[in-house]
Amino acid sequence: MTMKYSALALAAAMAFPAIAGAAEPTQTPRIVVTGEGEASVAPDMALLSLAVMREAPTAREALEANNNAMAAVIAAMKAAGIEERDLQTAGVQIMPRYDYTNRPDGTQEAKLAAYQVTNTLSVRVRDLAKTGEILDKSVSLGVNQGGGITFTNDNPATVITDARKKAVADALAKARTLTEAAGVELGRIIEISEGSHAQPPMPYMAKAMRAEDAGSVPIQAGENSYKVLVNVTFELK
Repeated sequence: MTMKYSALALAAAMAFPAIAGAAEPTQTPRIVVTGEGEASVAPDMALLSLAVMREAPTAREALEANNNAMAAVIAAMKAAGIEERDLQTAGVQIMPRYDYTNRPDGTQEAKLAAYQVTNTLSVRVRDLAKTGEILDKSVSLGVNQGGGITFTNDNPATVITDARKKAVADALAKARTLTEAAGVELGRIIEISEGSHAQPPMPYMAKAMRAEDAGSVPIQAGENSYKVLVNVTFELK
């Protein structure tokens, strides 16, 4: 009996390595390359950040003064053709302002001087030709902070598609160059993945706004560049 069991155990031990070796998949030779594509288009929309700051002895007085000024700004935006959906309050902030005096012992004494209320409005301007005019009008009506402008596109799908095509073509060109240099043959595509999407438009900071500034604010929209990266895995024959 003992010899019979020993023979069976030896046969099983010899069989397992063969089975395990047969189960291991053969790794297909492959190459992974990254392609980059970029396409540009003129912006068709401007995003403005406009703020009204008012100061008064009490928070209530400062808030009421700010409300009146911002209401006039919003009314002017609508009169200029800005739709309701393109106006959005970005934040309202109420802060005390203190005056500091030096004491003989070197410390400082803080005395409440006033309250400041700041209301920030985000505006989408779909007619870029009106951007300078809207900035001028908003300053004359009470906007005294902000001035940040970002030029963007309402629907950049077409230009992003062009960038994707260029990225894939770039990946194919790189793969062919590498395989030719290595003396191997390029096979089918196994996998494609997009590494990154559109490059954000560059913001433009307008000059500091002052009520006494005269003339239209000069605006240059330039172009927006959208960049796409793709990772492509090829089989090697």
